[in-house]
Amino acid sequence: MGCTIMTSETSGWYARLDHECPERTQQIGIWLDSWLEATKKGLPIAATLPNNWPTLPAGLLSNPGTVLDHLIARFDAQSDGRSPRGVYAPPARFVDAILYDELRHGSSKKKEPPATLSLAALPPSFRGFAKQINENIDDSGDSESDSPEMDNRTISGIPIPFADPCVGGGLLVERILRIHAERISGNTLNERREDTLRLLEGLQLVDSSEVAVTSARKRIVIVLARLGLVDLDGEGDEGKIGLSEAEMIIESNVRCVDPLLGEWPWNEGPMLLVSRPPWLRIKDRFRGHPDGSALRKRLSCQLREFQESDGKTRFSAIKGNVNLYRLYIERSMQLCQKGGRARLVVPSSVLREKSSLPLRKLLVESNQWDSVWSFPEDHKLLFGGSQGVSVIGVTVGEETDVLTSFGPLQIDDLSSGKGLVSDAPFFELERGPWSSWTDASWAVPKMPRSPIDRTRTLSAIGKLADKPRLVEDGTGLNPSTKVIKVRVGEVERSSWEDEICEWREGLLPFVRGSHIHFENGKGVIRHPAFDTNNVGDLEANSSGWSGPKNMAVQSRIACQAVVNPNSERRLVWAVIPEGCVIGNSVSFLDLPPVVTERLKDRFGTIEEGLRVLASQLNSEDLDLWSKAWAANNNVNNYEIETLPFEIEGGEFGLPA
Repeated sequence: MGCTIMTSETSGWYARLDHECPERTQQIGIWLDSWLEATKKGLPIAATLPNNWPTLPAGLLSNPGTVLDHLIARFDAQSDGRSPRGVYAPPARFVDAILYDELRHGSSKKKEPPATLSLAALPPSFRGFAKQINENIDDSGDSESDSPEMDNRTISGIPIPFADPCVGGGLLVERILRIHAERISGNTLNERREDTLRLLEGLQLVDSSEVAVTSARKRIVIVLARLGLVDLDGEGDEGKIGLSEAEMIIESNVRCVDPLLGEWPWNEGPMLLVSRPPWLRIKDRFRGHPDGSALRKRLSCQLREFQESDGKTRFSAIKGNVNLYRLYIERSMQLCQKGGRARLVVPSSVLREKSSLPLRKLLVESNQWDSVWSFPEDHKLLFGGSQGVSVIGVTVGEETDVLTSFGPLQIDDLSSGKGLVSDAPFFELERGPWSSWTDASWAVPKMPRSPIDRTRTLSAIGKLADKPRLVEDGTGLNPSTKVIKVRVGEVERSSWEDEICEWREGLLPFVRGSHIHFENGKGVIRHPAFDTNNVGDLEANSSGWSGPKNMAVQSRIACQAVVNPNSERRLVWAVIPEGCVIGNSVSFLDLPPVVTERLKDRFGTIEEGLRVLASQLNSEDLDLWSKAWAANNNVNNYEIETLPFEIEGGEFGLPA
């Protein structure tokens, strides 16, 4: 099954559905009822939908679960006050790759059973001898079925308890049930029934939404019936579970609970937890609610102050503008058994952003963070929007020695029935060098796909990692004790909209990030005040300042703060002449007086000294470093502050 691509035909269907049936909970309920009826009658779901519903396009006929996931994603977005447009669930192929990879991860730890000889493949004269060999092997107690490691696995190889603290409409559990059914298809009817019961009893599925929980319960029943494992019309038989028994188990093991602030309903922790938690900042929660501001403040306070029965704060990794997915990662580590596994689908920003540092420390220093898949912003997975997508794999309570980082990945790197294809790009981060590279912040570098470019990037990281950071004091650049600071331009465009205008003589130059270019190995300012021949429409637009004259400043060394992800370079440093006004799409270095005085003494003018400094900051190695550790498309101030930068007096030409 390929990744679902939302064509104009299918997206148009949802728009027409909203017109015919505007209530989203009603959409979900009708879809589930029609899916159940279609399953009972052996019909396609299109035949059981209400007559007033729009005709289903071919792209939505094949898998009713995909439509359910999208309907619930739209409902969740609307409940939060977000736009339902552009909101999608992970495609089934993506989820299958995660599950198959994780099941392979677990099975690789088991001792492989000795091979037995097939009697049918041997000549008659050897069959008696081979039978004796097979009996000896079967009696040895080394077979997989006798392994104590099978106590927490179904015959189909699913670790139990299996948990999802954000079950949503049940996408993950549907895919795990399909893998289960595929793996037990060769077993006896009774074995299939008993192993399915064991799996259902080992589920631990929760969600804070009643709509999601109700949907997941119905979906599980429907999927089991379609797989031939539940009898919708009776009490079951040797190979099928009766409907009432299945519903009773499912109702008990799919519950409406707040996994962040509530108590886990089961005494035994999960052995495997797989989830796609919500990617939602607390500040974006309750946007459509009339009391949204008060509700957001209360939720933030509850999460920061929530204590366990022993008095310890539940969430230790809360920092900055909290995104809920980070709390779900930490909560998952708490819920799993020691030695249990967690796989979580999260934004790639968690790998490098400063506010996720406490969480990464938790993953590395208290658990075994052993794998991460990284899909860049142009991944075409649809559900991640403009954000990169990552899948982290953690063994809870064990020690991190090596992290294997796969990426940048593409859709074609997903392998049917295996996880990732064998030639998917990866590299290994050993704990010692990794700590040195990142000052123990455990950020995961963003690698290019080309082997040549990967080698260049790793080489640059190796050369720069031990150098002092740009804002450190007591260095060749800044021998004083007053640190260099990184700031953004003073003018925020929406606040000064009336003062920013088209360029004309008599105005002060207004410099934006789009005015900074990298040409012939140097950073240059393309602005109509300084260059009338090589300025395009983008640079000429909104490049004049008619506001207060005192907003103009002395010469500065600056770089663009917002980067086009398709740009060849990430960092471009240039000197902004004296007398300009700078917008907040530009970051600049606020240099201590001792540094500016030394530049002036050595080079005659501050501007000339800044040009020499800019040429050093525009080095290829620093640009590769910046790309590797970038958290997003913005060049954050902390990213500039932590640039490794060291200039020897002779190399820079400054007096000692």
